[in-house]
Amino acid sequence: MTSSIEPVLQGVGHTMLVLSGKGGVGKSTAAVQLAATLKSAGHRVGILDIDLCGPSIPRMMGVEDRDVLTTPDGKWIPVYVDEEKRLSVISIAFFLDSKNDAVIWRGPKKNAMIKQLLTSVLWDVDYLIIDTPPGTSDEHISVMENIRGVPVLGAVLVTTPQMVAVADVARELTFCRRTGINVLGIIENMSGFVCPNCSECSNILATGGGEQLAERTNVPFLGRVPIDPSLAHCTEEGVSYLEKFANSSVSKVFWAVMTKLLGSESDEMEVEN
Repeated sequence: MTSSIEPVLQGVGHTMLVLSGKGGVGKSTAAVQLAATLKSAGHRVGILDIDLCGPSIPRMMGVEDRDVLTTPDGKWIPVYVDEEKRLSVISIAFFLDSKNDAVIWRGPKKNAMIKQLLTSVLWDVDYLIIDTPPGTSDEHISVMENIRGVPVLGAVLVTTPQMVAVADVARELTFCRRTGINVLGIIENMSGFVCPNCSECSNILATGGGEQLAERTNVPFLGRVPIDPSLAHCTEEGVSYLEKFANSSVSKVFWAVMTKLLGSESDEMEVEN
């Protein structure tokens, strides 16, 4: 177990959390696309997957069968996704005997693992995306307690358009404000389905709920992400959607989202060929 005086997130420039009020809204998918966008802009990016009970990031990035290497002093080296070593990930999934193993832990053991993930990884990144479990649980509280004093840009909240999901995100927003985490904005995921044949948009899950919440709570609305079956296929197969479908409407939305998140710094962002 790590010492309480060990520094947190060494080697990390800026940290960004991705949160959701409930599961199934595409939070982890959004985290992967945000990281891929930053990487395509020339940054070194890491993803810290702290969803202990549902770690899906390694599969989405095509590295679930990889092993985590350890330095002589006991630090974990994150798994690199690309040959250039500009996109990396760490997740409890790498430490399980089988990808079907369940993590059945009480709060103290979860908190100890979260602390170890925050102090024992040898990062060398400009941006770290922390993918959290849905809701406001022990994992969230442990992260908030341990990252005080670390440069944190803030949190991105992900929802789907329907009111039942938006209501849960409103509670997440309250959690952020009570714990002092800056809310960078809200992404409305699964907002409309554009038919690949006729280009007509059908609002299968309603539309506008995330934007209405942003307006009501005075936080930035970052954009609507339409449903794209190709995105789901890429995350299932561990293929980079941003590289394969660079000109898609979803990719353009995430570039626009990143421009809003990083402000003037992102004016210089260009997709690498």
